[in-house]
Amino acid sequence: MADQKLDKKDRMKIPRTSMPEQDPKERIHNFSEVPRGLEIEMAVTEASRCLSCAKAPCVSGCPVEVDIPGFISLVVERDFAGAARKIKETNSLPAICGRVCPQEEQCEVVCILAKKFKPVAIGYLERFVADFERENKLTQIPEMAPASGFRVAVVGSGPAGLTVAGDLIKLGHKVTIFEALHKTGGVLVYGIPEFRLPKKIVQAECDYMARLGVEFQPSTVIGKSDTIDELFEMGYDAVFIGTGAGLPNFMGIPGENLIGIYSSNEYLTRSNLMRAFDFPNYDTPIIVGKNVAVLGGGNTAMDSVRTSLRLGAENAYIVYRRSEAEMPARAEEIHHAQQEGVQFHMLTTPIRFIGDAEGKVIAMECVKMQLGEPDDSGRRRPVVIEGSNFTMEVDLVVVAIGNSSNPLIPQTTPGLDINRWGNIIVNAETMQTSREGVYAGGDIVTGGATVILAAGAGKKAAKAIHQYLLTKKDSLVKG
Repeated sequence: MADQKLDKKDRMKIPRTSMPEQDPKERIHNFSEVPRGLEIEMAVTEASRCLSCAKAPCVSGCPVEVDIPGFISLVVERDFAGAARKIKETNSLPAICGRVCPQEEQCEVVCILAKKFKPVAIGYLERFVADFERENKLTQIPEMAPASGFRVAVVGSGPAGLTVAGDLIKLGHKVTIFEALHKTGGVLVYGIPEFRLPKKIVQAECDYMARLGVEFQPSTVIGKSDTIDELFEMGYDAVFIGTGAGLPNFMGIPGENLIGIYSSNEYLTRSNLMRAFDFPNYDTPIIVGKNVAVLGGGNTAMDSVRTSLRLGAENAYIVYRRSEAEMPARAEEIHHAQQEGVQFHMLTTPIRFIGDAEGKVIAMECVKMQLGEPDDSGRRRPVVIEGSNFTMEVDLVVVAIGNSSNPLIPQTTPGLDINRWGNIIVNAETMQTSREGVYAGGDIVTGGATVILAAGAGKKAAKAIHQYLLTKKDSLVKG
């Protein structure tokens, strides 16, 4: 049991708590969540490591500015539901962010303890208190502002859209979220596997939004069924676009149209949203390869290759053109993949896919790479080693080399400015687009990024939309 009276030096000596996990040999045969979560005493002990710094650099490291010392002090006091509510003052999605947010690159990396010791496990504690509140049915409706009379349309129910909706509904505005898919949650449900983010967690967060008064309209494709301009004609006073980066990128090499080559979007959507992993309870077809190659080095690549193992792959490969040091995936995800037996082929890239007489992929020709000078991303550019060609036998390939922004809304919204990559151009402080009353955030603006950065953009947009509506109200009164 943690002692709240420990002085600072003693607290600094407490080792960081490790999260209990499923055994790798067991978890590759199921889709249950890998990290098990902290137990109560583990959480209190870990929380007692926090030094409650006066300047709290962890807060400035958080894109949604959670009062981290505030919620952690409540954990020490064993007011776990209070800690969850403290987080929800600025972050509507703590159970999600506690699982998939890269805390090690944001709040934890600037933790004062990290200078000499390991940082406080902020993400573990966030997950713990959110789960405690939900599992013990302690969720409460926060104080809500009086109804403003304004209506806001949010397009997309991913992390940016959910954050905008959660903030605006509490400010008294009526909010409707339009989601193209039949399930709400956006990339949280179609892009992230069950073993990393259970669907019941996403559904619980969406249910909480509904309790606040947010209206959800799934199976509604804005830009097709209704345009942004038509939303204004329907009486909405402002629109937020959070449609994400759902357009898959391919390599553009020979044989890429062979049977057995998926984009990571399709592969993960089939498994996650359409529950191909739960066959035959869900009769969603998916190719189950014996020798599976996933191309890429990001979190989506790790999600895809770890999914392939659970679906029955005998050999699961990551094929990445740079070295492990340049991989954008979280260290935790790389570590979990290595534990599970994923084989890493670094400094390697395919140049063509080889098919059989039936048009199915059976192999890919690859070349070895070496790292040259840094490119625009700051990472060293991979250069082909001439004469290093070799063939790798594969019967399933998943291309996970990034995505482009969803083009549907820009194509159907006159006057909406986009950049050369198809991302919507916004004011970085307000998230306002080139159209009055239209705001955007998340991957549709940045390209593929993290859940918490999308949520941070949603918070900025909600604040700006609120100010815009107040200004609109003032002009109506004066008029």
